[in-house]
Amino acid sequence: MLPPRFVRRLVCTPLLFALTLLVVVLFPVGYAVTSLAGRERRRARRLLWFTLTWGTRETAAVLECGWLWLRRRTHDDRHYDIIRRYVGALYASAQRRLGLRVKVDGTWDGSGGDRPLIVLSRHAGPGDALLIVHHLLSEYRRRPRVVMKALLQLDPCIDIAANRVPNVFVTPGGAAGAVGRLAEGLGPGEALLIFPEGGNFSPERRRRAIRRLARMRRADEATRAAAMRNVMPPRPGGVLAALDSAPSADVVFVAHCGLDHMATARDIWRRVPLTSPVQARWWRVPAEDVPRDRDARVSWLYENWERADAWISAQRAPAPK
Repeated sequence: MLPPRFVRRLVCTPLLFALTLLVVVLFPVGYAVTSLAGRERRRARRLLWFTLTWGTRETAAVLECGWLWLRRRTHDDRHYDIIRRYVGALYASAQRRLGLRVKVDGTWDGSGGDRPLIVLSRHAGPGDALLIVHHLLSEYRRRPRVVMKALLQLDPCIDIAANRVPNVFVTPGGAAGAVGRLAEGLGPGEALLIFPEGGNFSPERRRRAIRRLARMRRADEATRAAAMRNVMPPRPGGVLAALDSAPSADVVFVAHCGLDHMATARDIWRRVPLTSPVQARWWRVPAEDVPRDRDARVSWLYENWERADAWISAQRAPAPK
């Protein structure tokens, strides 16, 4: 169970400051050690630099939020600027230190005016939410509303900054109503970001999700889910609630691959620096083309998830000789 807000901030915020100070103090020693020859040491140096950026930028963001609190501006849109700078700094550091490269293509390039958006993304690999939020804020100039797991509030920056702008933190079983309320009033220049799979992709989670559909006697969805090898079946509850609450919003789907095999700390260690780009494909469905009937919407959601699965398979297929 998540601790109350005042307990989280009383414990986690000083812990963030202490750990950041520790990293700053020990950084010269760590840098000297990892500067020695050896592939493993060079990899450790990259991660050391990224850790330093993460800690210092998160600390700066929390202090900026504290300054706005002192000025009684806890609901000020300036929090989006804080989030933009924080996410942008992590993105730049990942490019410089971890070898991150992102290649985005598709039929949507941010065009379509300022109509509100519901963004439905695959969830696979560490940091994919950060990458999407960065693109929404910096590339497409959208103010995101994000559906996140409640446990993420143990991170002080997320807990403070994200709770001061429209976002929602959900627990299993209580997402649909909260997502519907978050989508209400979605306006021009805003985007609601949802990960319909409910968690990061893994083969075992995919198998459990298919078995769950079978137990619920949703045979058609279970059959379609079993045919998709790269994604988990979408859970329609939150998506349907968002569509009902924001009927004028266009829908943007996001498929991506390249972070899939970095599920554990060991995986991250072995794959840094990244040698291949993270590839992403975005496509937009105008609000008037979204089905109105519930069952038709569920089938339409699966059709787009199948499209994402096929695209991922195509990216992984060996190049013709």
